[in-house]
Amino acid sequence: MKIAILPGDGIGPEITAEAVKTLREVEKVFGVEMELVHADVGGIAIDNHGSALPEQTLSVCHDADAILFGAVGGPKWESLPPEQQPERAALLPLRKEFGLFANLRPAVIFGELVGASPIRGDIIGDGMDLLVVRELTGGIYFGEPKSRDSERALDTLVYTRPEIERIARVAFEAARARRRRVCSVDKANVLQSMVLWRETVTAIGADYPDIELRHMYVDNAAMQLVRDPHQFDVLLCGNMFGDILSDEASMITGSLGLLPSASLAESRAGSPESPVFGLYEPAGGSAPDIAGRGIANPVAGILSAALLLRHTVGSDEAYRAIFDAVSHTLKAGYRTADIAEGGAQTVGTAEMGDQIAGRVAG
Repeated sequence: MKIAILPGDGIGPEITAEAVKTLREVEKVFGVEMELVHADVGGIAIDNHGSALPEQTLSVCHDADAILFGAVGGPKWESLPPEQQPERAALLPLRKEFGLFANLRPAVIFGELVGASPIRGDIIGDGMDLLVVRELTGGIYFGEPKSRDSERALDTLVYTRPEIERIARVAFEAARARRRRVCSVDKANVLQSMVLWRETVTAIGADYPDIELRHMYVDNAAMQLVRDPHQFDVLLCGNMFGDILSDEASMITGSLGLLPSASLAESRAGSPESPVFGLYEPAGGSAPDIAGRGIANPVAGILSAALLLRHTVGSDEAYRAIFDAVSHTLKAGYRTADIAEGGAQTVGTAEMGDQIAGRVAG
């Protein structure tokens, strides 16, 4: 198993180092053999190679079974033309090159961190665990035609039945490994593309009689996420709605530093029994304001490595071992600054990584 390691910019290298540390521990405990190959991406790649996604990095990714990605971007490169800036010139081409159409964004509140959530304790209870499944390569972000002049601008929201079918199957497969509930989010009361979305998801749902399916308009879903997040298991969304709701769900947890994500390439994605190529990255950005200070929260990067083990390596056991190691570390009172509470021991990035890696064996 070959993994391309792309640390990137800002806190990316610090976070990725702790994820790699955890993967090395998994190798020892579970006998999973992984060849980790590092390459530049983002701003550092512009500085070293003249491109945010140089050919040598792309070659490393093509030779790999998965990509573990850190973060890209920062003030140093903001003066570049938009199409050359790290965020646009690295991540979007990678998604296109490898057909990464399915984005899985777990939003989990560990019981030890319910106090970090901005939502009232009586709503959060003893934690939260939901999954946003977002279609990543279609919808209004990619629909044609697009145009703009001084008085008028146009974007096009387009979805085809096959595009909807494949992302729907990802959501249903993911639900089978969870609590067997899918809520499909649309705006079928006003958008024709969303009428097709609802019809298609309903048809696919018939192939999964063991999964409960319901539909919800996006405005109501945004409200319900705050009112009662426990009603959701898997949220299935188009590109724009998923972009918005996944960020809303992430903030309910209290810190972007806790949230991993997986962008997957195959229509059978979502099931740990069907390993697929994927790009795995923390949900947060490069956070240049804290880069190099050793205080960034590595949990999102470590859990992204756990998702890699589940979806690409196909080891749900290793995934669960990392997840439990994070939980046990939090129970032991260790916190990075972003989630620090009274009575907790505040530690830096590397120490948090050490504590988690040391608990992988159970």
